[in-house]
Amino acid sequence: MKKRPVVVVTRRLPDVIETRLRELFDTRLNLEDRALSAQELADAVKTADVLVPTITDEIDAAVLEQAGSNLKLIANFGNGVDNIDVSAAVAKGVTVTNTPGVLTEDTADMTMALILAVARRIPEGARVIPDGNWAGWSPTWMLGRRITGKRLGIVGMGRIGQALARRAKAFGLSIHYHNRRHVPPRIEAELEATYWESLDQMLARMDIVSVNCPHTPATYHLLSARRLKLMRPDAILVNTARGEIIDEGALTKLIEAGAIAGAGLDVFEEEPAVNPRLVRLAKQGKVVLLPHMGSATHEGRVAMGEKVIVNIRAFVDGHKPPDRVLPSML
Repeated sequence: MKKRPVVVVTRRLPDVIETRLRELFDTRLNLEDRALSAQELADAVKTADVLVPTITDEIDAAVLEQAGSNLKLIANFGNGVDNIDVSAAVAKGVTVTNTPGVLTEDTADMTMALILAVARRIPEGARVIPDGNWAGWSPTWMLGRRITGKRLGIVGMGRIGQALARRAKAFGLSIHYHNRRHVPPRIEAELEATYWESLDQMLARMDIVSVNCPHTPATYHLLSARRLKLMRPDAILVNTARGEIIDEGALTKLIEAGAIAGAGLDVFEEEPAVNPRLVRLAKQGKVVLLPHMGSATHEGRVAMGEKVIVNIRAFVDGHKPPDRVLPSML
């Protein structure tokens, strides 16, 4: 009988996925659902034929140096691979895969929810009645901003950016976008979207800016202090991509100074740590902070797990995994 590959899973996954992994492979699960320590991660890469990490696991060159010769596949449970040094993995003969496409609608839903939450002050309003602070309706109290007729600038017009654009168009927003290249004319026409080659020029003209691009070395602090200062004082910024794309310290200062009206953030530069000044702004109702839950649906997590299984099975059977990631793609 052919030996089943050892698959080490670093975090708890949906039960149906863990059960299927156990059925198919010699699977080692993390039943405590806590991030592995550096030593535990080193032990994992030493013993695994296949490693299934998540975004909380930093698989850098130092970790890969400790990997045994048996490690041949890193099947990331996640859309991005910014937690993995893909070049170092490939140089060591290790294939890397991810789970693209299955989180598009969930993340777009949450992005639209954050736009509404910030513009219409929903979290503030939701606290009023439970806190016993509602004295009744008033014509000038808890006024937010109408989003219909406003301009939305999308930074990164991939799957999620396009899904967001479809939702935003239904809300009456005017769609603008900055991307490495134009989207196909058919999609641009469908979304009635305006392309901006210059990110600087787009930022200066938008009422709402949404970050929907992947985190790569090229997009680290893409929204730098200089670029954030270009935004209008009545504009809001939403980020459901990766915290590192925005200079979080600069954003915090600008919101504190009233130079940007507000922000909705689902991701942070130093996750799970969050800047205390951002927390203070949230308590003041100037920002909405969510604990990285943009893709957190039952359906999405199961779909991610199913992609992981397909990638592992294809690799083990001697085929090229459908979601292979190469350095040239980043």
